[in-house]
Amino acid sequence: MNPTLLTFGCRLNAHESDAMAHHARGKDDTIIVNTCAVTTTAERQARQAVRRAHRERPDAKIIITGCASEIDAARWSALPGVTRVIPNADKLKPEIWGDTTPGLPPSRHARALLQVQQGCDHRCTFCIIPFGRGDSRSTPTEEAITRAQALCETGHREIVLTGVDIASWSGANNEGLGAMCRSLLRAVPGIERLRLSSIDPVALDTKNGDPDLWWLLENEPRLMPHLHLSLQAGSDLILKRMKRRHTTACVTDLISRARQIRPDLGIGADLIAGFPTETNTLFEETLSFIQDQAIPFLHVFPYSERPGTPAARMPAVPNSERQERAARLRAAGEANRDAFLARFIGKNITVLVETPMRGHSPEFAPVNLSGNVPPRGTIALASVTDIENGALIGKIS
Repeated sequence: MNPTLLTFGCRLNAHESDAMAHHARGKDDTIIVNTCAVTTTAERQARQAVRRAHRERPDAKIIITGCASEIDAARWSALPGVTRVIPNADKLKPEIWGDTTPGLPPSRHARALLQVQQGCDHRCTFCIIPFGRGDSRSTPTEEAITRAQALCETGHREIVLTGVDIASWSGANNEGLGAMCRSLLRAVPGIERLRLSSIDPVALDTKNGDPDLWWLLENEPRLMPHLHLSLQAGSDLILKRMKRRHTTACVTDLISRARQIRPDLGIGADLIAGFPTETNTLFEETLSFIQDQAIPFLHVFPYSERPGTPAARMPAVPNSERQERAARLRAAGEANRDAFLARFIGKNITVLVETPMRGHSPEFAPVNLSGNVPPRGTIALASVTDIENGALIGKIS
């Protein structure tokens, strides 16, 4: 038996929960709650989950970790049933969980997550995460190569590089993320697909961005044609008030250049709807930007106040308007997505099989599968026949 994991928040948290589950295996009397501090909603949901878990399993040991508990450990340790609060810096140490077995924990995902960075040096006005994760730290290249080799040896065909701010990855000789990616692909030929998780647009600034990332996009077919940008807004004034480091012109240029290199590039973006001081006019700037740039894969979040951040002290947009604006952005994203997916109808595409009925293309287009679907983790050739509910319909012969 293994511990029960309750995970909130980002992909990095999910990756870390997998590692904790491995290190704490055999502790079936334990509930581990991996918290998130990105929004007050995520924090409230985690607290509710702790109380519910204690009611349902009053004899279980509840262990709290993650960004929310890092910021206010005393508040979390006072919740009913909580026996321990583990700092973020310690939660992946095997000895914390009593694990003395050598070796790295396995990945349970078809797309294996490889953490290469932790923490953040920037102070966006809406974000509390640097206080939960600390300053930026980079995984050494050789360590990343060792982990990637282990993942490939266990059958993983695709690796996703993840972290809090992977754009800030820096090596011993000040080389950037692109150089590390090139080293990974050179040293580990078993990586058939390398994908980047959410990335700050400044890493791909057409004038001062990482030249190795641009080289990879143009010359390395194993780097997937997919960029998910930490965009947040399409209004320069709002970006400035967020204390973001990019402008809409920067993003327009990088999208144009990337699409020239890879015409079928799949582009995603994170967006905050209803940021403080966002007027209707400023919101329309963001909406128009998303439509003009035809970004197909949007993650839209209504703004949520985080006490202790500068944005929480700015004039707020009514919650109903945040929700309405988020809905309009999602609708624009769905229209962009369907137009993007339509270009694949009638084509043969490769798909990483993630479940018996689902997978993703290199561009990160979701594909619903039929026919002779091979085992999970296989890369298969599918013929695209249609689009349904925001996904391609792919038949495997």
